[in-house]
Amino acid sequence: MSISLSSLILLPIWINMAQIQQGGPDEKEKTTALKDLLSRIDLDELMKKDEPPLDFPDTLEGFEYAFNEKGQLRHIKTGEPFVFNYREDLHRWNQKRYEALGEIITKYVYELLEKDCNLKKISIPVDATETEPKSFIYMSEDALTNPQKLMVLIHGSGVVRAGQWARRLIINEDLDSGTQIPFIKRAVDEGYGVIVLNPNENYIEVEKPKIHVQSSSDSSDEPAEKRERKDKVSKETKKRRDFYEKYRNPQREKEMMQLYIRENGSPEEHAIYVWDHFIAQSAAENVFFVAHSYGGLAFVELEVTSK
Repeated sequence: MSISLSSLILLPIWINMAQIQQGGPDEKEKTTALKDLLSRIDLDELMKKDEPPLDFPDTLEGFEYAFNEKGQLRHIKTGEPFVFNYREDLHRWNQKRYEALGEIITKYVYELLEKDCNLKKISIPVDATETEPKSFIYMSEDALTNPQKLMVLIHGSGVVRAGQWARRLIINEDLDSGTQIPFIKRAVDEGYGVIVLNPNENYIEVEKPKIHVQSSSDSSDEPAEKRERKDKVSKETKKRRDFYEKYRNPQREKEMMQLYIRENGSPEEHAIYVWDHFIAQSAAENVFFVAHSYGGLAFVELEVTSK
């Protein structure tokens, strides 16, 4: 039988509450205070103290995985499929590890689109400045000049990006099941131009800037002794708060903010933007759409808007 750290922390509190509830009015006030304390305890945060560091490799080789000749993700030493529960009873850590692997696979699929499918990466907005957030799509060399037919691929919602149908299938099944690559290769072989949309790439994340609030103790008309005393109290308070935060949340992720990409802030906006600036400008007599899940809704919005 295993007992987690959070259980050991909460057990004495529950015992104390049971003892206090047998007392009189004064004891009831203590009970109320303890209940208030319990309401402010975040079990998820407590569990983080038992976690190994959230420091994961940034390559497939670092994870000791590789895709074999069948496009299956396998451990390079054991040959076994990917194991999600790498550490028992550490679901959050296992999830973070899975997400880190997923980001590597996203970059791997981008490389396949360029090297195996011979697609070009096109930045959008087309008139973006150097400093503003950008997204991108992938296109075949003849996407805008093919006079006959053009195929447009749109994936669904979630973590998937250009060239993917489902990350779970890529990791647990194979590349053919989880990516758009079989569709792209067949389309090229049959003479289609190809455009691959990237509707979930709607923003970039940057670290939220720290806001420095100027202390009111800087007031020039305040006595120096009082100002020094307030500064000392402020420093002590900050020291205690920082110590508590470190104990409560030792693996606190950075606070991030989202900067949305102009005219591409949602899957629907992205589809309309690519239609206006690429698809509608193509020479193709026939345009075919292959959409999955929410990609179908983005296409419906596109159909309504383009009428």
